[in-house]
Amino acid sequence: MPIQAEGVPRKLAGPFDFGGGHMDPYRAVNPGLVYNVDAREYNKFFNCTLGCESYKLNLNLPSITVPNLKDHVILCRTVTNVGPADATYHLVFKSPAVVDVTVEPSVISFTQSSSSSMTFVVKFTTRQRVQGGYTFGGLTWSDESTHSVRIPLAIWTVIQDFLADTS
Repeated sequence: MPIQAEGVPRKLAGPFDFGGGHMDPYRAVNPGLVYNVDAREYNKFFNCTLGCESYKLNLNLPSITVPNLKDHVILCRTVTNVGPADATYHLVFKSPAVVDVTVEPSVISFTQSSSSSMTFVVKFTTRQRVQGGYTFGGLTWSDESTHSVRIPLAIWTVIQDFLADTS
């Protein structure tokens, strides 16, 4: 039986309704990659009001939400290696419906002599112009052995700013 979201009216549960899953403490102390955010960056984010859309999209969170994708948007995330000094991660992703996703680079490598942080660029492009409704996907960095680091994607596509979804 499908999972129902709590609240009124009742509805089928979606990704915003699900929990994070079961925590595995052994894997939590050895995540492989982390998304560091300085407290000053959070302060800038909370104080940002008008004209800050790019800043809000690029806050280095371990998830990506684009609340109004019209055509395309480009954003960045930076991962820091907290696992073995020599590690290579390959990207696997599930693109949200009606949206094309490209990520550069698709392989990130760390060595003892290189930086422990790497930045990757994500580009979202609408494939089909539709109004409203979130569509979901995910990006996963995998070292193909121990670590699998997933960040969820939530994209809301729009045709015009003045059209509102009242559902």
